[in-house]
Amino acid sequence: MIKAGQIDKGSALLIKGQPFLVVEREFVNPGKGSAFVRLKLKSPSTGQTLQETIKSQDTVEDITIEDRDFQYLYNDGTNFSFMNTETYEQIEVPMKGYPDYELLMKEGETYRVTMWEDDVLDIQLPGKYVYVVAETEDAARGDTVQGVTKDAILETGLKIRVPGFIKQGEKVRVNTETKEYLERVNS
Repeated sequence: MIKAGQIDKGSALLIKGQPFLVVEREFVNPGKGSAFVRLKLKSPSTGQTLQETIKSQDTVEDITIEDRDFQYLYNDGTNFSFMNTETYEQIEVPMKGYPDYELLMKEGETYRVTMWEDDVLDIQLPGKYVYVVAETEDAARGDTVQGVTKDAILETGLKIRVPGFIKQGEKVRVNTETKEYLERVNS
């Protein structure tokens, strides 16, 4: 059990028998009355979000979570398949709780997976990731205006806007949260 005042962003709690991760935390100390904590929680398995307000001296059941390395194998349209890099055990994670992850994860790459007992709570993507541009139009000749962008489709199928000078086959760094181009990568 943990006091509400000690809960941090990223903590894992058991609410109504289900595991939730704390996405946002706000400590409120009003002029009158007792202080309280306003939490925004997310259920990793269902994607459901929940708002909870708890008095700072009340306790909540916290759970012990563990981060493990898993290699992403493939998705079958319904589930992601991962393999534990230490035990070679394979697990399946429903795709519904992770929108757009199939466009951000690369097969064969290793990702940190947050687990509680045998349940997957979160798949952690790096904040920035390098992808190969699979398709894009060639820049128009003489088009030297600053800030010209065009559509590009990356190796995973993700469609983003890139500067006009980016060519097919080049590597680009992308922000995985905003799905925006950051820079060209020379390797």
